[in-house]
Amino acid sequence: MYAILDEAFVCHLGITDDAGRPVVLPTTFVRVENTLYVHGSPASRLLRRTKSGIDICVTVTIVDALVLARSAFHHSVNYRSVAVFAKAHEVTDLAEKRIALHALVEHLVPGRTTDCRPPTDQELKSTTVLALDLTEASAKARTGPPIDDDDDLLLDHWAGVVALCETRAAAEPDGDYVLPSYLAAFMSAPTA
Repeated sequence: MYAILDEAFVCHLGITDDAGRPVVLPTTFVRVENTLYVHGSPASRLLRRTKSGIDICVTVTIVDALVLARSAFHHSVNYRSVAVFAKAHEVTDLAEKRIALHALVEHLVPGRTTDCRPPTDQELKSTTVLALDLTEASAKARTGPPIDDDDDLLLDHWAGVVALCETRAAAEPDGDYVLPSYLAAFMSAPTA
């Protein structure tokens, strides 16, 4: 479970809003030990509702491959996923917020926090950070080739797995800058 959370960049927060309607929105996140941190604007309806202590579900999915079977019925996807069920609590301590947001930036690009201005106390106060305990969570995965019916194995249709992978295309500077060493290492590192 930790490996999946540590590899992914986006999670989806699911709640039931005040009117009883389901709402699911994406956001960035980071895992620090057995806590999942998400952040956003205090104006976010989702985060305002979530920090009130309601039950929420956070999901993370990494798609690894398309599974093409001989029959349309047996097509699938190889993936790894985590579902977290928790009551979030708002992080109000500025020191803990600073740690969580530092970890979030480092999760996105290792080494980045030494190459950007840290948040001011005012910026920390104007950012909502939620913490979720990872005690009620599960991981699920699908791997392997297609699972065709025995009769379909005789059909002359291509079947197999088409691997998908995340790539880092190009770092485009906002100004006349030399690519820093941490970012060059990140750009050249193999992706999962």
